[in-house]
Amino acid sequence: MAKFVFKLQNILSIKEKLEDQAKAEYGMEIIKLREEEDCLKLLIHKKESYQQELKEALAQILVLFEIKKLEHGVEIVKDRIEMQKIIIKKQQKKVDQAREKLDEAMKERKTFEKLKEKAFEEFKLEIEAQEKKEVDELTSFRFGSARESEEI
Repeated sequence: MAKFVFKLQNILSIKEKLEDQAKAEYGMEIIKLREEEDCLKLLIHKKESYQQELKEALAQILVLFEIKKLEHGVEIVKDRIEMQKIIIKKQQKKVDQAREKLDEAMKERKTFEKLKEKAFEEFKLEIEAQEKKEVDELTSFRFGSARESEEI
């Protein structure tokens, strides 16, 4: 029996590998995004802590130096939070790009898999047609042989 050979198997294999790479890249970008989001949460917590300390300092005896230091700390953390939000937006764009790349790789792989399935179906039809032809030839031979033996 004939063996099915997909002519574009090498390309399909490459597309599968590219899809795997895109999946890995997408996963890494999501991990980086989660890390940046965690960093933002820490900064927000730090800001809240500074603000609480500032409130406590204002409620106690006024120590101007301590109040200025805490106000400055709050402002610095606010700036870092804004910078972190920008970093998160950039990372989200990277995640989106990685997702688009993954989607494209998946589409290409699926296209080649469909081509392979179609080629396999055609192969099966060819095999079936060949088998029918062989059966017809065998039937014709037997029928012809039976006629010849009757004539003799």
